[in-house]
Amino acid sequence: MRVHLPRACRALLGLGLALCACSGRAADAPPTVRVATGVLSGVHESKLGLDEFKGIPYAAPPVGALRWKPPQPAAAWQGVRKADRFGPRCMQRPLYGDMVFRSNGMSEDCLYLNVWTPAQHEKGKLPVLVYFYGGSLLAGDGSEPRYDGASLAQRGIVVVTVNYRLDVFGLLALPQLAAESPVHATGNYSLLDMTAALRWVRANIAAFGGNPNKITIAGESAGSMAVSALMASPLSKSLMAQAIGESGAVLGNLAPMPRAEAEAKGEAFMRKLGAHSLAELRKLPADVLMQALGTSDSGGFDMTLDGAFLPRSPEAIYAAGEQAHIPLLLGSNSQEGSYASLLNGQPPTPANYRAALSRMFGTHADEAFKLYPGHDEAEIKASGTALASDQFIAFATWRWMDWQHRTGKAPVYYYRFNQPRPAKRDGSAGPDAGAVHSGEIEYALGNLDGNKVYAWTPTDRQVSATMEGYFANFIKTGNPNGVGLPTWPAVAPQDGGLLRQEIGAHTQTFIDRHAPRYEFLGRVEHDAHL
Repeated sequence: MRVHLPRACRALLGLGLALCACSGRAADAPPTVRVATGVLSGVHESKLGLDEFKGIPYAAPPVGALRWKPPQPAAAWQGVRKADRFGPRCMQRPLYGDMVFRSNGMSEDCLYLNVWTPAQHEKGKLPVLVYFYGGSLLAGDGSEPRYDGASLAQRGIVVVTVNYRLDVFGLLALPQLAAESPVHATGNYSLLDMTAALRWVRANIAAFGGNPNKITIAGESAGSMAVSALMASPLSKSLMAQAIGESGAVLGNLAPMPRAEAEAKGEAFMRKLGAHSLAELRKLPADVLMQALGTSDSGGFDMTLDGAFLPRSPEAIYAAGEQAHIPLLLGSNSQEGSYASLLNGQPPTPANYRAALSRMFGTHADEAFKLYPGHDEAEIKASGTALASDQFIAFATWRWMDWQHRTGKAPVYYYRFNQPRPAKRDGSAGPDAGAVHSGEIEYALGNLDGNKVYAWTPTDRQVSATMEGYFANFIKTGNPNGVGLPTWPAVAPQDGGLLRQEIGAHTQTFIDRHAPRYEFLGRVEHDAHL
């Protein structure tokens, strides 16, 4: 266990005397904690007043016979294990150019997590944030600077980032895997990893100062989709007190794949490799599997209605009110997609725009035009960007908000982030037109300085202070509101719409009346599957 302050020192602290005078640890000694599997030594960041523990194993390496198995408990160790560097990132293709890793290489042995915590604390008192990275469940890592936990930890929060299996290693579904499973399930190993990490946090976070009953789970994009699934699953929904979702959910057009379809996809991959059994498949080197996946734009694997983690569709679970009834903060960005993606390289004229809607919606094109009008270039750019954003990820996020508001029994806070990133430092690009997908992460987690690409302005810093303030308050209390921040009301009907918070240079509440757009997309999605 951590060395705690003597009673006399705590009394002196109550009189306002210097904390360092009472510290039970030498100033240059690394911090240590005891978890269930042994003693860890971390790094003390004296300038920040934080202790950091990196590369902590929360499960056994999922290699050999454990490949495509639910995560197993981590082994205990003797002596003191150094937790002073990030563990390896999980196997992945180079999918996204904006990812920057501080990890110790790449390996199939990758089930590690990282903890940032205030150096001085009482055991088991601080709120906890567990953050899951984005990257389409195909890429990403808990070491990325944009997810760094130091800024929120300085606000009195224990922050955890988690690595989880990706792509074929985390999502492969096969009939043979279901046959060997005690619960006859297959796929979703990524989500089972996250669940195992949450169980580890519940069991061990008090040693780092965290309250195991005050855990907020959060994520962006694929991480946000995972949060919505974790709230729905009977295996995980009891493991969190609150949730944050940034752009993404497993609802609407982003629903998990039916199991039969996922298994067929897995069998096709197995044939491609020339493997005739699970034993053969598990003996293949990880690099061989990676090569068989192809280039980074050749698609990957998806979440599955596996029958255990997801016993039925998330849509059905949320509709029945069987998800976690916890406070939820979620939203999407003003430019999740671009109008240009709809036009196949053609200029934004009314004729080209109408042709695009006809290709996309067929007999529903006229209704689409009423909801996303395009009578001139400016309107086409605005409506086309809204449509591309909705189809990509904003519709699914809205659906999550809508179900939780309807059937959940706790407040929902819904945002629209609209702060464009500024010009690049090297002058190669000017400011973004809107808030692009993933563009809010550094603002929300207080990590603008960790991204050296952009020339951040005072306005960007003010927006970050606001958004991080909202996140910190929500993690602590289940309510984003606090001193010095614009009031953010929970979702509620008003004047034909719902209350929503615009977060940007002019943060304010507005009435979102876009439900007809999302209801239309939902009907089109439903009809397409009939």
